Amino acid sequence: MQIDKVKRILTTPVSDEFAMSTPEFRNREYINITYKTDFDKLRELVPEPLEIDEPLVKFELIKMPDSTGLGDYLESGQVIPVSYNGVPGEFSLGMYLNNFPAIVTGREFSTYPKKYGNPSLYVDSDTLVGKLSYGTLDVAIATMRYKYNKITPEEAGKIIGTPQYMLKIIRDTDMKLLACKMTVSTITKYEILEAWRSPARLQLFEHVNAPLADLPVKQVVDATHIIANLMLGRPSVVYDYLK
Repeated sequence: MQIDKVKRILTTPVSDEFAMSTPEFRNREYINITYKTDFDKLRELVPEPLEIDEPLVKFELIKMPDSTGLGDYLESGQVIPVSYNGVPGEFSLGMYLNNFPAIVTGREFSTYPKKYGNPSLYVDSDTLVGKLSYGTLDVAIATMRYKYNKITPEEAGKIIGTPQYMLKIIRDTDMKLLACKMTVSTITKYEILEAWRSPARLQLFEHVNAPLADLPVKQVVDATHIIANLMLGRPSVVYDYLK
């Protein structure tokens, strides 16, 4: 293999060809539970130059039954409402999902902080239930009243289209930083199919390898359930820590 071809390889192993594409999602189902937490703990986790105004965290659980190139999987994690240069957004703290190709693609080609976990989302009588397990242990259990109050597609679109800030950190074999950047990704292509707001509860359980409970639940302030077709936006760099 010639050197110029080596430079065009997207990732290893070199024998496994990978076609880069932007996944499209059909019937992507979200539950988002926003809650108040400890302000000081948030300050320890949110990197500059992002700013936080309120002690809020959003617990997300996303069911993706039909995603091009990646298949059928679920994802769960925490995002933190922030602002950058006065523009509201969310900082992606951690994502746990049950699809290894989506983990690798999200970490290598984008900047999503993905890790393996076992989310689930199902209807239990009149209750929408979302769970995140790490190994055999539950680390989060969310319950919502099923399709309680409708919200407008416009309001749901603002939730789906909130800019997502993430860290891209790559180290060399000697642990020196090769890249340390803040990126942003925004979903601009979407179709809202259903959108609801419901009363909700959220329990987080201590786990050393899935530390969601480090941001404890003090009060649930909002909960939405949205189903949409969409395409992810490409991340772009907004801040380079090495410059």
